[in-house]
Amino acid sequence: MKKPNVAIIDYGAGNVKSLGNMLSYLDVPYKITDEPVEIKKADRVIFPGQGHFAQAMEKLNSKNMAPFIQDIVSDGKIFLGICLGLQVLFETSEEAPDTRGLGIFKGGVKKFQTGKTPQIGWNKIKTTQNNYFLSDDYFYFVNSYYVCPENQDIISSFADYHINFCASVEFQNITAVQFHPEKSSNAGVKFFKKWLGQGF
Repeated sequence: MKKPNVAIIDYGAGNVKSLGNMLSYLDVPYKITDEPVEIKKADRVIFPGQGHFAQAMEKLNSKNMAPFIQDIVSDGKIFLGICLGLQVLFETSEEAPDTRGLGIFKGGVKKFQTGKTPQIGWNKIKTTQNNYFLSDDYFYFVNSYYVCPENQDIISSFADYHINFCASVEFQNITAVQFHPEKSSNAGVKFFKKWLGQGF
């Protein structure tokens, strides 16, 4: 079976090297690009994230990528958001109260109030009935913030870091995770194989 081709959205704020390494390991063709034509041609799209909520949205808006991402998601493109790529799908964030997110999901992003931040390291997730792509396993996290979806039904897993928090969401064509599956060893490989869908 033919493996899907993947577009990794390049907006200048995501560390894509380890993501590229994972896709290369799986022998999956991918392109790192900010060209709408290339992104639309891809079978699947990954929105990586690393850094500050406001800076990410500023870069997306400066490249006119925000409405484009909203459009491809609403059109049904199979989409994966990672870390900050999960958080910007929501409306607001305590990291940048004056900055609007993409607003694809209703809800906001809150900061951990207890424990050392960021949370760095392996943490076990507990999947919900809404989960399709994940297993109850350990994944690698680097986060000071977590999403609070207004619609609890989209949550596909939780993790615990002094509080029980949303670790991933799934809704129709959208999957988004707070952890880094590309840095999560065998658990990450299993996740990507299932999300990629074909050819494994």
